[in-house]
Amino acid sequence: MAGIALFAGTVCVVLWQNAHVAVLWDLSYILDSAARIAAGQMPYRDFPFVYPPLTFLIQAAIIRFAGRVYFHHVLYAAFVGGLGTVITWRIALRSLRTRIASAWAVTLLIAAPLTFLGIYSIVPIPEYDGDCAFSILVALWLLQRADTEEDDVSTPGSDLARGCAAGIAICLPMFFKQNMGLPFFVAAIGGGVALRLVAKFGPQDRWVNLSEKNALPGITGGAALTLLASVLALHWTAGLGNYLYWTVRFAGQRRLPGLATMLGIYHEPSLLWSLPCVAIAVLLLNWPPRSRRASVLARGVGSQLSWLRIAAFALLAAPFVVTLASLLLYDDADSRGDSLLSLWPLLLVLAVGLAFANLLSLRRKPSIRPLFPFLILAAITGTFMSQQLWGSTYAIWPLLVLLVAELLVFLERLLSRRAPARWFVPALAALISVTLLVCGGFYTSSEERLSYLQFPDGPVQHSAFPQLAGLATPGQYLPELDELLRYAQANIPQDDGLILVPGEEPFYFVTGRIPRFPVQLFDPTTDPYSPAQIADLVQSNNIRWLIVKRDLQINADPTPDRDATMQLLMEDFTLAAHLDGYDVYRRS
Repeated sequence: MAGIALFAGTVCVVLWQNAHVAVLWDLSYILDSAARIAAGQMPYRDFPFVYPPLTFLIQAAIIRFAGRVYFHHVLYAAFVGGLGTVITWRIALRSLRTRIASAWAVTLLIAAPLTFLGIYSIVPIPEYDGDCAFSILVALWLLQRADTEEDDVSTPGSDLARGCAAGIAICLPMFFKQNMGLPFFVAAIGGGVALRLVAKFGPQDRWVNLSEKNALPGITGGAALTLLASVLALHWTAGLGNYLYWTVRFAGQRRLPGLATMLGIYHEPSLLWSLPCVAIAVLLLNWPPRSRRASVLARGVGSQLSWLRIAAFALLAAPFVVTLASLLLYDDADSRGDSLLSLWPLLLVLAVGLAFANLLSLRRKPSIRPLFPFLILAAITGTFMSQQLWGSTYAIWPLLVLLVAELLVFLERLLSRRAPARWFVPALAALISVTLLVCGGFYTSSEERLSYLQFPDGPVQHSAFPQLAGLATPGQYLPELDELLRYAQANIPQDDGLILVPGEEPFYFVTGRIPRFPVQLFDPTTDPYSPAQIADLVQSNNIRWLIVKRDLQINADPTPDRDATMQLLMEDFTLAAHLDGYDVYRRS
């Protein structure tokens, strides 16, 4: 019932988001690209494409089997979002259940905020970041099951099958989004190498023999077979060279930030006081030292230990209490959102220390589970390669929750070695849960992450076209799109080539037209052509219509060299219609 509640809560949030918010800029690229693939065009070979294919292949399959109706894609996002929350909860529960007495309540507490902070709760449209985060969660879950505990019942061949499934799963994220999935894959392979080295040179009497259980060979074999199948599929379809050029070389040139920019997230001013608080709390939890523990306890200082635990709890709680207080201190959504996001650098720094401590502990008890913080940190760091902290966290909150679970396990282990305090971890988990649930709810409902879009005051508008059922947003964007679609039905022949500048509407998805131009969204990330090359391609592809959007939902038109491009295009086009939000030009 807990899983059903988490699933239903996340689904309701995603559906509620889609009922009043439409991210037209990103949505048009996803849907039009998927429609293009569903119509038979091959990405990387027939047109430039900078993202891995799996998200677009899934959306193309929905179009092919369920028809061109946007609500089908909403249901996909809601289902995957709800399932991602449940999988996160199950991973955390399996990690905590043998180490914390109240594991069930603790994991439910820390997973509850994912109803508002799930992979599709903040940006509710189906897209590659959410899909990649979901595939990473599935891979972690399968790796966890491959790390068979001693009390698990195994059947012959089951460990090999689990290992193969995990090996397949660790490869899939990099075919959803390269900057998230590739670091995760490299970290997983590096962890497997570390385990093999420990198996060879470590003390065999303490070794959880994953090699004999076929988990590590299964993981290695599954990963190798998946990579081989992927390389052959790309070679026989789009061409492996084309794929590597667009998704690695070109994408890296356009989006990969410098190292200084990457490390900028750790310049958060709140770290100057929050890190010392955590450090002092850990010192308090480590008292008394092991060498003095028996003598100190013999003198009867239990009450002093209780006060030390309370002080440590207060220090650990301080960053979360300050984040909660920001709801009262600040009136604007931007400052409130920054206060919530400032928890990320703190938790990441703590997780880095935990990851290295776990790596050092592999010699004592080698297994896959201690590698989890290392794998999660690799995926999170890779995510920040595109938009750094404030732009990239919207789909990876479940990964942060898993890091919180690992940190709680560390605290419980620390307490159990000194003077146990059964209230400590559940109370801290409850505070973290309340902080993320309340602040995350405000963060999602304020649409702070979507501040790059305009949401005018006024009622939510819907489209009259059945293909856009389920699409809703305030402003006149959808009524203006409807007018353009009606004009195209009446005046633009179905086989005529056209381009839309900048392309902020799912035009091809609605009309079923096949794009005749290589680029459908003019953005520095997706448009590789200069103004002169665009003008030449318009001639060579016999483009007869030019549609320019005046009333953009995105705050600023990102069309590269817009003025130069429009000047060259205007030499061949004349105005045919002046619609409410669009200018339609016809080739002279």
